[in-house]
Amino acid sequence: MKSPRDNWPEPIVRVQSLSDSGISTIPTKYVKPLNERPSLSKFSDVNIPTIDLEGSSNYEEISEACRDWGFFQVVNHGVRRELMDEARQVWREFFHQPMDVKQSYGNTPKTYEGYGSRLGVEKGAILDWSDYYFLHYLPGYLKDHNKWPALPLSLRKVMEEYSKQVVNFGGRLMKIFSENLGLKEDVLQNAFGGEDIGACLRVNFYPKCPQPDLTLGLSPHSDPGGMTILLPDQHVAGLQVRRNAHWITVKPASHAFIVNIGDQIQILSNAIYKSVEHRVMVNSAEERISLAFFYNPKSDLMIEPVKELLTTHNVSPLYPPRTFDQYRLYIRTKGPQGKSQLGESNKLNPQHDKM
Repeated sequence: MKSPRDNWPEPIVRVQSLSDSGISTIPTKYVKPLNERPSLSKFSDVNIPTIDLEGSSNYEEISEACRDWGFFQVVNHGVRRELMDEARQVWREFFHQPMDVKQSYGNTPKTYEGYGSRLGVEKGAILDWSDYYFLHYLPGYLKDHNKWPALPLSLRKVMEEYSKQVVNFGGRLMKIFSENLGLKEDVLQNAFGGEDIGACLRVNFYPKCPQPDLTLGLSPHSDPGGMTILLPDQHVAGLQVRRNAHWITVKPASHAFIVNIGDQIQILSNAIYKSVEHRVMVNSAEERISLAFFYNPKSDLMIEPVKELLTTHNVSPLYPPRTFDQYRLYIRTKGPQGKSQLGESNKLNPQHDKM
């Protein structure tokens, strides 16, 4: 697959500007096909598991969530509550800066870093009702504070500390994931590159939408990276997780992180752990903001099922070796497309039975 181009295929329109203009109907390029439009879940009382990281049974609960749901919420995770609130607030303030301030950080599909309004570079694609900001944290040579917003003034300091604490939290989870697979605690982390991992942030801003029944804030997809640690909007729900044939609306717990397994951990675990499709709804009454922190393998390392797992379970690998750089080209080129990028990489064995 070719590398992403240097420029977007069409002029970029900021969704927030559309929302603020007072339009009553959304442009056709945001209208989803009938079978992709949001609908209320039949299981409105169901929620993803919530796990207390200080609880006595947290290892078992996390194991079940990784195998059965691919999603779970975590409380008592070690990241300061005040810092979580500050992180949400500085980004809300950024998205309410004047447009010329935000435009100065406009991104391109080459790296996606900066202020953006679309994923994928296919001309004529149906777009999502959202804007975002993408930035790098690790490896250190990719981190450039000049590409982080200068306003509000506290943003860079807050996000530096927030990112440090979230990376530490991610490292704790990686040990638990590894041990729950029957491996030594450092096996998955070493497969990611040890301390030399990738970490980046996408801040999602979902403006009010006059026709929320026709569009989505983010189309269905599984995350191509290792693990996502999401700080959701504390007041407005919108994230939905696919559960069998239904969409479950996640009800965020107070000061919890929503954690989901990404495709790279599904590959390393040979599909014992599952990455799961999710999407985001928008609404006409309130804007939403969320911070998705991606804990990823070092981009040029070969990722493949852990050989010890294949030997222990006497199974063949479901996925061929591939670097994360090669893998994520798919979503950067085509945008969110369900779990099709994982299917594209699965050329060795069509079976995805649980071991």
